[in-house]
Amino acid sequence: MISNEFQKNLDLYNYLAGHISKEKYEKIENLVNYRTNYILPIIEDIFQFRNAGAIVRSMEAFGFQSLIALEKRNEFKPESAVARGADKWIDISYKSSNIETLKEIKAMGYQLVAISPEVNAIDIQDFSISQPTALIFGTEFKGINEETLNFADLCVKIPMKGFTESLNVSVAAGICFYEMRNKLENSTLNWQLSENEKINLKIQWAMKSVSSGNEIAAHYIKSLDK
Repeated sequence: MISNEFQKNLDLYNYLAGHISKEKYEKIENLVNYRTNYILPIIEDIFQFRNAGAIVRSMEAFGFQSLIALEKRNEFKPESAVARGADKWIDISYKSSNIETLKEIKAMGYQLVAISPEVNAIDIQDFSISQPTALIFGTEFKGINEETLNFADLCVKIPMKGFTESLNVSVAAGICFYEMRNKLENSTLNWQLSENEKINLKIQWAMKSVSSGNEIAAHYIKSLDK
């Protein structure tokens, strides 16, 4: 049975859909089915804007909807020339970089997985997803701070086959996103968004797909009160 709220949101989306191109509408209808919050990237105090932009671009390309940017000394600001508009289609939350924030994320039901080449780290190919998972990536040069490493549920590493012992954080993130996407696709996990989440996201995307999208939505909602 469809709730009144869902029906109202559906009506709003259908109204907005009348203002966007057929190609954009079909893209929204298709891509929303691949979106997920089952994997949650967490970026810890990154300072290079181009790395922030590359991470956002990769996560959006692989269908991950939400990102948490932990800020301490540095501002998370994706470089637009690198992100190429990817930040328009995802949700970014900005939080303080501390254990209290990590506790909040765990309370949301996520296991915390630090991406770091620690001695006890699991190779990413051997890592099995069994519950919602937050992937933590550390800052350039120093990586994930020790306090975060100690608080994480486990560590996962990308195996190196050369003299190089580490990867640029944006490259590491891209590899992890690819691997996690494949793991989800080949699992029986319920990783997709709920129907309510989908319709809300489709409204969000439709509003961003047309100029004055917010005003169009507001005009429609106001007309219902007449």
